[in-house]
Amino acid sequence: MTKQTNKTVSNYLSLIKFSHTIFALPFAIIGYFLAIHFTEKTFDLKLFLLIILCMVFARSAAMAFNRYIDRKIDEQNIRTAVREIPAGAVKPQSALLFVIVNCLLFISTTYFINSICFFLSPVALAVVLGYSLTKRFTALCHVVLGIGLSLAPIGAYLAVTGVFDWLPLFFSFAVLFWVSGFDIIYALQDEEFDKSKNLKSIPVWLGKKGALMLSNVFHIVSASFIIYAGFYAHFNSWYWVGTLVFVGLLIYQHTLVKPNDLSKVNIAFFTTNGIASVVFAVFVLVELFLS
Repeated sequence: MTKQTNKTVSNYLSLIKFSHTIFALPFAIIGYFLAIHFTEKTFDLKLFLLIILCMVFARSAAMAFNRYIDRKIDEQNIRTAVREIPAGAVKPQSALLFVIVNCLLFISTTYFINSICFFLSPVALAVVLGYSLTKRFTALCHVVLGIGLSLAPIGAYLAVTGVFDWLPLFFSFAVLFWVSGFDIIYALQDEEFDKSKNLKSIPVWLGKKGALMLSNVFHIVSASFIIYAGFYAHFNSWYWVGTLVFVGLLIYQHTLVKPNDLSKVNIAFFTTNGIASVVFAVFVLVELFLS
């Protein structure tokens, strides 16, 4: 690759925050292997790779659309003015084309999985793309983001089985409240800016203290679904070790952020939650196949 090509690829990876795929991808992998373990299905490498591609295409479309739709807002916010579109590294038209291509790739990939995933693919895209518009009219925008990422475990399970089931749904609910909770923490950084632009968020609505309290509640609910899923599926020790780590990291991130001290928001948002999802997924897979 030339230096220019490398720079272009780097700009697009930064545009979509590709590293943040680590939040939902482990739960998609959990959903896939839950289906393998609890049904008569066998491991299919092609299907597994198609699921991974769906995750990448859907998330890339969603993040690029968010950056495109928020470009005017981002350029007015000191924290986000360095993002690729307001900084001029990626043209708005190029970002929009990138969104369209990834949407088409996502829908095309679901066609090769099964009919239910294909027919539901526009619904999934509507959720993950629609999130970017929600902060203009509702403080519950964080919940919409949570719903988008919560599609990972049930979507992967559907890809294997073609049917809904309660166990992957419990993990989807856990992801919903987990993501909603940590997105509230992340949004604390922009409380004053959002107020000035009449944008909606939980921190704008409840203030920093109230937002952190609601984030705590969401994470308690998330942990409750993780715990209930363990009892529901009669999991053994490896699952409970993973649950302990996951819940412990949920608690830890709330010790990092205070209403009067947001200096560790990025550690709480990315590092802690990234570790939590990966470690939990590893223990779940060990439980499924080695216990």
